[in-house]
Amino acid sequence: MSAQLQSAWRLYPMHPSHLQQVLAIEREAYTHPWTEGIFSDCLRVGYSAWVVTNTLGEVLAYTLMSMAVGEAHILNICVAPDQQRQGLAAFLLKHLLMVARAADVTLLLLEVRKSNKAAQKLYDGFGFARIGERRDYYPALDGREDALVLALELTGS
Repeated sequence: MSAQLQSAWRLYPMHPSHLQQVLAIEREAYTHPWTEGIFSDCLRVGYSAWVVTNTLGEVLAYTLMSMAVGEAHILNICVAPDQQRQGLAAFLLKHLLMVARAADVTLLLLEVRKSNKAAQKLYDGFGFARIGERRDYYPALDGREDALVLALELTGS
């Protein structure tokens, strides 16, 4: 990732004022986007939710993670399509790992589409291991798509 690009990124806790930009990215990035209600509920219950903006305050990427009793679940990492392949997803994932460790999380879980090879490569690079599969987990244009369940143990790190 370019140090110049990264120095232009600003990381903030997600706030309701970010939701319109987050929703625009969500709709552009996914065929079956989350609704404003889902994001609002995540913020209301206090999930770890973050946005990356540029120096103009424009949201470039976002992430959400739930945490409870030593376990965390990455719910979403999304980068605006025109900002992909610049290291934003890895930047957010590193931040989530830091947040999880600070909260004494020992196990980090996530689901990823079987077809999403780029995300799988990212998670593999961070040491996530495949622990299972959820059949028909994601909605897809032609029906449903399976998800791979990945885990990362944070003990001793």
